[in-house]
Amino acid sequence: MRIGVVAVLWLVAGTAWAQPAVKIGVVTDMSGPLSAQTGPGSVVAAELAREDCLAGPCKGMAIDIVAADHQNKPDVAVGIVREWIDRDHVDAVTDIVQAAVQLAVQGVMAEKHRIALFPGGTARLANESCAPATSVLWMWDTYGQAVGIARPLAKPGSKWFFIAADYAFGAQLVADATGLVQKAGGTVVGSVKHPFNYAGDFSPFLLQAQASGADVIAIGSTGSDLINVLKQAREFGIGAKGQTLASFVLTVPDIAALGLATAQGVTVNEAFYWDLDDGTRSFARRFMERRHAAPSTIQAGVYSVTYHYLKSVAAAGTTETDAVMRKMHELPVSDPTVHNGTLRPDGRMVHDSYLFRVKSPAESHGPYDFLALQATIPAAEAFRPLSESACPTLKGG
Repeated sequence: MRIGVVAVLWLVAGTAWAQPAVKIGVVTDMSGPLSAQTGPGSVVAAELAREDCLAGPCKGMAIDIVAADHQNKPDVAVGIVREWIDRDHVDAVTDIVQAAVQLAVQGVMAEKHRIALFPGGTARLANESCAPATSVLWMWDTYGQAVGIARPLAKPGSKWFFIAADYAFGAQLVADATGLVQKAGGTVVGSVKHPFNYAGDFSPFLLQAQASGADVIAIGSTGSDLINVLKQAREFGIGAKGQTLASFVLTVPDIAALGLATAQGVTVNEAFYWDLDDGTRSFARRFMERRHAAPSTIQAGVYSVTYHYLKSVAAAGTTETDAVMRKMHELPVSDPTVHNGTLRPDGRMVHDSYLFRVKSPAESHGPYDFLALQATIPAAEAFRPLSESACPTLKGG
């Protein structure tokens, strides 16, 4: 009898000991132009994912989250990630928003055979630069953002003008949107680029767009650049008199900074909105208790991809990259922010996306009540189809 008790105690202790210990790094923009959409809020989102998994499939696991500021500099991000892996034994990294930073970090994670959890970003991450053995692209990407704006608005004979940031993110948006517009029978009558985190005057770009005769003026900028472009666009009356002002990216924090009086009427595509359903509202309430602001799509993506990763570690019983990636592909993607998602062989997670119009001040009935749903874009149509993929892994390259 005594031997049996000892054996049971040994088995219980052995089971607890066998639970994998996990360390996740959130490398983000803590105080720069993208910090409202990412930054400390992304750390909160990762912590919420940790708590939810510990209350469910990750019960008994040791999960540690560390964070650092990449300052939107690829070399800084690479240095942080290398040190985390080599010294601190970090198993996965997330957030990493800013295209040049993402592509640099993706290379390091492939080299180190650790997992990169991109909540969103340049479509190259799951296309020509794909690394599906070590990275996933989650809530949104540049192609999906282009689809969400171009497909509903591009008509035969429609004329488009693009204003975009002059780096990989903006270039990819314009390239993808141009293809979609032309496929729909529209034409691009002009395009201008501005530096990232631009301190200059946007009026020359805006006046050129206004004078172009374009039916749609589409903005491919983010953060403080986007806010400044839209403020000046409103001053020039762009978006009135038959022209449509669209933004490929316009997050809830952006709208809060602009105010509805300035942002009203802008058409935007989002993969997440806090007030979509009971699940998104539940997540948002918990987030707002800690951040006193509504979550952005990026922050919701950090939550979702972190939760799915942790759930997969628990199912695999290890942090070993190949085993965890297999579970990430096997397990259904379902949480308060994403329903019925599917992780494809190229590393792209596909799900429904949404077309919104920014409400007027009179339409808004409370804090962060910013968006009116115009259309749902089904998962099968919201992202680049696998048949058009340039991912070398899929092609045996």
